[in-house]
Amino acid sequence: MRLKSEIFAAALVRNAFARGDFAAIERKGAAEGGAVFVRQSFRDGTESLYAPAPQSFFDDETTGRRLFELRLDRQPREAVSEALDREIRFDPDLWIVALETDEIGALVEQAAAERDDLLFRR
Repeated sequence: MRLKSEIFAAALVRNAFARGDFAAIERKGAAEGGAVFVRQSFRDGTESLYAPAPQSFFDDETTGRRLFELRLDRQPREAVSEALDREIRFDPDLWIVALETDEIGALVEQAAAERDDLLFRR
């Protein structure tokens, strides 16, 4: 069973603060099942955008976890804002969590790493 989006977003913010980074919920969506997008800001003014991974990344072992894919990497803030505006038009129930950190590390689980891990286990 997967955590509600509201709980996941709040936990993500708390975990960022626990590491000494800054985080905020920029947009609240549907409390139970809204998609969560993560906007990572860097000191040089660029941003990265992490979006929910496509369902093809999920198997029986990943059920209940939230995997993310890197959608935009170190782009100008405007490019990330435009991408999020397009997503909001498509799904107005989404969440946006903004992180100010140079290293996202274990804050969000990335699907590419999960996929590579699955390939090596087989």
